This record gives sequence, C-alpha cells and structure tokens, in this order.
Amino acid sequence: MLVENEFEVAAPLEQVWKHMQDVPRIAPCMPGAELLDVNGDVYKGRVTTKMGPVKLQFMGTAKIVQRDESAKRIVMDASGSEEKGKGQATMKVTSTMASSGSGTRVKVVQDIQLSGAAAQFGRGMVQDVTSVLMKSFAKCIADDIGRSSRGEASVKRDAVPVKGFSIGMQAAMTALKRFFGQLFGRGSREKEHNRF
Repeated sequence: MLVENEFEVAAPLEQVWKHMQDVPRIAPCMPGAELLDVNGDVYKGRVTTKMGPVKLQFMGTAKIVQRDESAKRIVMDASGSEEKGKGQATMKVTSTMASSGSGTRVKVVQDIQLSGAAAQFGRGMVQDVTSVLMKSFAKCIADDIGRSSRGEASVKRDAVPVKGFSIGMQAAMTALKRFFGQLFGRGSREKEHNRF
C-alpha cells in the first residue's frame, strides 16, 4: 500500500537535509518510536501503538539504502515483527526535500506491507492515521531544527505509545474532510500541506 504525505518546515533546504539524516536525533519525533541501537546506517528499534484495548509492539530494523544529495532524497528500508503476535510489517520510506519559498517542502512516500493484527485496518484508515502521525512528526522536526540552529540540545523524549483514541479521532476528522471535499467537488487526490 502506497501512502504519501507532505509537510513544510520553515528552515532552509540544506539545514533540513542535514537534520533529516541525523536519525538518532529525529527518531524520537516519530510518535511511539524508540531507537535501541545504531550501527552505521542500520537502526534497530521498537514502535508501540495502542488502538483501544489492543497494544501492538513491533521490533525491527531500518537501514538507509540510498542517500542522494543532489536530489535531496533519502530512501530507507524497514521491517519488523510484532513482539507478542505473528504480525509483520515492511516498509520502504522515500523522503524527498525541495526548497519552498523561504522554507523546505518534505515529501514522504511509504510503501507499506502489513500482516497480522495491523493488516485488518483498511487502506483509508492507514492513510488517515499516517497523515496524523506525519503532522506530529513534522511539528517535532520543525521545533527540533529551531533548537539545533540556536545551538540547543534536542529535547529528551520518551517513547510514549501512540494512543488509538486520539489518533483515531484525528484520523476520523481527516476522513470526514476528505469525504466532504469529494462531495463538494474537490479532488480526492488533493494533498494536505502543513506549514510549521
């Protein structure tokens, strides 16, 4: 399943490019993520999400497989397994950055394959939840880039499990906006653009 998101960061392209390559610094910006080990461009970690009474924890590995400075593109392959179940997830994440006015537009394309409990959620729900998580990630990245440019250390963030109810409500609102946008003539492929 292909999921695309875009967000904008109010910082120059070169600064965002450099920052997005510092995986240990940006990993805590992804809700529910915990980085456990780093070995070059290979990262081991855990992602925790909670949907109602169901708690899913995935242990996995991510590896940067392409870093193209001229195109400002980073490609990462990730895979993981549920710690207490038979579910698995694989994902190829392609992040591309481009100048946008005085800031930077970041496009994230995720090719996701799910099995087990996580696979029961439909494409629309996965897209909506991913969109909500990307908004949180984008805000955190923008804040962290600001701290970095002022010479401040990154804020220590604990890996807090993603709460299904609040994410679910935000995803439901996204689905409703998409539905009414289609109903009143806006294209279904219209992308959300966030500015931070």
